[in-house]
Amino acid sequence: MPSRRRRTLAQLDSLRAVYGLGAGVRKLAVLRAMSRQSLSTAAELTLFHELLCFWRAYPDSRALLRVVEGWMRAFRSRPDLRRLRNGLQNSGIAGTDIIYPFGALTARWLDQHWSDRLTIDWHSVEQQPRLERAVLLWVLPAEVPGLDETPLPLRRWIDHLRGPHASGGGFSVKRAASVSANPIVREHLFDDLNLPFRLAAGPGTPSRTLARFGASPVVFQRTALRTRRPDLREEARRPPKSIRPVTRRDAERLISLARESMVTRQRDLDAFAWADARDVRMVHCGEGLQFACIGVVPERRFLLESVYGFLTLKNGVPIGYALTSALFQSSEIAYNVFETFRAGEAAHVYGRLLATTRALFGSDTFVIYPYQLGDHNDEGLESGAWWFYAKLGFRPRARAILPVVRRELARVTQAPAYRTPFRTLKQLVRHHLYLSLDRRRSDVIGRLRFDRIGLAVTGYVTARFGTDRERAAKVCADEAAAQLGVDHWRKLGRGERIAWEHWAPLVAVLPGVARWTSGERQDLAEVIRAKGDRRESEFVPLFDRHERLREAVLALTRR
Repeated sequence: MPSRRRRTLAQLDSLRAVYGLGAGVRKLAVLRAMSRQSLSTAAELTLFHELLCFWRAYPDSRALLRVVEGWMRAFRSRPDLRRLRNGLQNSGIAGTDIIYPFGALTARWLDQHWSDRLTIDWHSVEQQPRLERAVLLWVLPAEVPGLDETPLPLRRWIDHLRGPHASGGGFSVKRAASVSANPIVREHLFDDLNLPFRLAAGPGTPSRTLARFGASPVVFQRTALRTRRPDLREEARRPPKSIRPVTRRDAERLISLARESMVTRQRDLDAFAWADARDVRMVHCGEGLQFACIGVVPERRFLLESVYGFLTLKNGVPIGYALTSALFQSSEIAYNVFETFRAGEAAHVYGRLLATTRALFGSDTFVIYPYQLGDHNDEGLESGAWWFYAKLGFRPRARAILPVVRRELARVTQAPAYRTPFRTLKQLVRHHLYLSLDRRRSDVIGRLRFDRIGLAVTGYVTARFGTDRERAAKVCADEAAAQLGVDHWRKLGRGERIAWEHWAPLVAVLPGVARWTSGERQDLAEVIRAKGDRRESEFVPLFDRHERLREAVLALTRR
């Protein structure tokens, strides 16, 4: 029996990415044979689960999809899953627990939906002294003497403080959110605790097994997957079929799906944690491929670049995610395909992502940061991310590394099976990679020293206001309004007001603003207001078209 089970599972795995010529019929036949098999190890059960996930995203036929979805709905009730669930912790499979030090926003979201399932995993707590100090901020002053003097273990104290109606996780999340401080300070205090949470499996808790956006249409995979590398310059110029706003209800569903996709893979992404339901659109690329484009609430937007998170969907199933930042007709892109789907169409999907980014922001240059390639990122290093992008046409611009790049490209051309030594790969991943659709420019993300803009603002504020940043913020906002002809900036909408306050000190240091025409100054005011408007993406073309503003910001980056 064990050898038959392993043969059946191996046969099923061999059909994973096979399409056409009766492959769907063979998959159905082997799946029916699997219905009589009980799996004996966590590895076997995980492999079977991942095959089902893959075919849910890339189904051959309605018959196969019906069988796959039936298996997945019943997965949490499998006897072998109940027997093996301890070995499946952090798998994201329905019916299994997740342990991870979730950030403040994600932990708060989990507490709002599954408070009774969220606890502290005390076996994984590493920062107990720091947690002990934090608890003193979570209680009333009259409770502090008890905490100081009574010799109880911290876990016992939290059990005592939370009472019978809250979990330890829920108590920690709620009390951390109640600390009197700036919201960003509260989050940093919480995140520094690195507090490990356990999300116990239960009805409706996040899982990869059932993750799907139900409103997405299903397109069946009749032919072989697109595994060939596309011409990215050509792909980026071929726009997606459509980019459409979604209803508020669908926006909230997509944000929840994005967060669940991170939670079930022990990840946190700020763009999803701080998602703005007013700024969610669906990008339709055809053949069942979609990107849920998710913007960030105004108070968490960057000063300059516009940042969006993308959840990649294939037939409604999350197969990966991306993060883009855009300005100066250029975009940094961080791209991730979930491990289950890396045997699929990663390069094709990436080409569609570049086309989407170009359609949204007008970008003609794309940038990959070193971290994404593997610099201080073992996952990127081990996955060979540098070669994925290099084979698609990305190249570094740093002169010091170019001889190494030419040598490695020559070697892999001569011997396709060649593998770059680990030591050499660690040299390569330290440098940005670039792909330009048109002429090569230097005024692009990755080449610009945005840090110098912050230093210029710090020098101005310190020289004029000393340590009084609160007064600086107020005075700069009023002076920027007077200079740009904006009456009553405090009566702007909430998002626009936030953007105004953030940008005002920058306006004060922009060189030559006083010599701009009144129309150019009015246009600058519109750029700032767009930064805080409903769709941050509209800020980018306004900024890029304002030649005087571009020149002034570039001048600051060169100081």
